[in-house]
Amino acid sequence: MDLEALKRAAAEAAIGEVKDGMRLGLGTGSTARYFVDLVAECVAAGMQLVCVATSEATAAQARAHGIALSDLETLDRLDLVVDGADEIDPALNLIKGGGAALLREKIVAAASARMVVIADSTKDVPVLGRFPLPVEVNRFGLAPTRRQVLEVMRAFGAAGGLDLRRDKAGAPVVTDGGHLLLDASFGRISAPEALSDALLAVPGVVQHGLFLGLCSTAYIAGPDGVTRRDRPGNLAR
Repeated sequence: MDLEALKRAAAEAAIGEVKDGMRLGLGTGSTARYFVDLVAECVAAGMQLVCVATSEATAAQARAHGIALSDLETLDRLDLVVDGADEIDPALNLIKGGGAALLREKIVAAASARMVVIADSTKDVPVLGRFPLPVEVNRFGLAPTRRQVLEVMRAFGAAGGLDLRRDKAGAPVVTDGGHLLLDASFGRISAPEALSDALLAVPGVVQHGLFLGLCSTAYIAGPDGVTRRDRPGNLAR
């Protein structure tokens, strides 16, 4: 199976989590796009869902398919969010933000009773950190914010550098919230909780891509099929 087939297989495995009448969060990224297509098929078949998108790109895809959208001001709580991940470790901790939607993704995940992650097996890692950690920052004061993030990286033994994310034309990537993204190359993150606290203590940091204790279940597609993995002691939040 090729990589795109694996992504679709993970999405197909997770569609069984969606039930009629749900308040559903729709994730962002290449794997989540397959899931949104499958949700559209459920809606076309008569399933009643109200959805919240984690990015403007996902919202546009959902509207094009006729999926009813709302927001967290209206719904407050969701039953389920299904999203992708850039990395997932054995405890179901994640790195997210490769699609530049980490802030909204984390808000939606925290507002959901359950977070289900869909991914191909290349995202399954023993320790987080191979994928650069996205750090969403305020435009104002970028230079001192960057310096302080570098200090945090040094304190946590980062193996690589810190880059301002740019698009193909060379312009800085701007998130849906109007912020910039720094990509921090750690190589290995041995203390994710402490790192999370240290990054959030930097005044210019809006949010980061460590999703700790949020994912309840993961569907990971590999050459031998799709594996379901549940967080130990998994309970609806």
